[in-house]
Amino acid sequence: MTGGSVLREPGNLPQNARRDGETTPIATTSWPGRFPSMTTVRTVAAHEVVQAAYPRPVTERDEIGMAVGKAIDETLAKYSYEFAQSRKPTRTAMNRLASEILDRELEDADVQLTAPDRERQLTAISGVLQAFRNSPVMGLARPRSRLIIIDGRVGIYAQPDYWDGRDRFYEMKSYHATPTPPDVQLQLRLFQLAFPNFRAFLASFDRHVTPVTTTIEEIPALEAATGQEVLRLAYRTAVEKGIDKVLEYVDNPTVRYTLPDGNAPRRPGTDPVDP
Repeated sequence: MTGGSVLREPGNLPQNARRDGETTPIATTSWPGRFPSMTTVRTVAAHEVVQAAYPRPVTERDEIGMAVGKAIDETLAKYSYEFAQSRKPTRTAMNRLASEILDRELEDADVQLTAPDRERQLTAISGVLQAFRNSPVMGLARPRSRLIIIDGRVGIYAQPDYWDGRDRFYEMKSYHATPTPPDVQLQLRLFQLAFPNFRAFLASFDRHVTPVTTTIEEIPALEAATGQEVLRLAYRTAVEKGIDKVLEYVDNPTVRYTLPDGNAPRRPGTDPVDP
């Protein structure tokens, strides 16, 4: 992004952005008799940006919800891929795998469910799996995580749940997410920054009702001012909570943005004058 603009025109990826499967040389500086310089960026994942913006204590109910979500996500990731390979998964196989993942996640979280509660969760999970099987998202693949690089100093890893590899990506929720909650909205905006040429869709499969309802809605395109705000928030989070990585060793596709001069927070210890 140049000239103080945060978002490029639709259909035009930044010139130094990489699509999946492509590589882009990273510019380095070298001097006679010395090794090329390395570029260090401070990195976080998109969910860490969301958690920093919307912090809340994790309750046992949250732990159960996360375990259920993990069981659904991992099962669908496996069987959506198999479906794309012309192998049709059975309901029994999908439910069995989801049950195994749920039990593993609950054990890791040190949460125990009564037999009736476990059965209710498995029934809800099964309903989501079957609704997903009948949706247009079934058979789509999960994209590689992309790295949003801001001002060459920080990076945000962003990976929506599914994409068609051309011009659409989908983020999936196993609850009714309309109207879109603020934390999900921020998550989607980060994905839009990572996939700027793609239309964004939110696929909700509400496991809390019987039968499970399916809602797939297109998310409005990201406006420039909103993109600036999200990039600044992501920048601050990465500075405060990120882990240093050498950019030359990062293999993920990258999308670069530059904030208007003077508007990006400075990283302590790297600028002539600390904030």
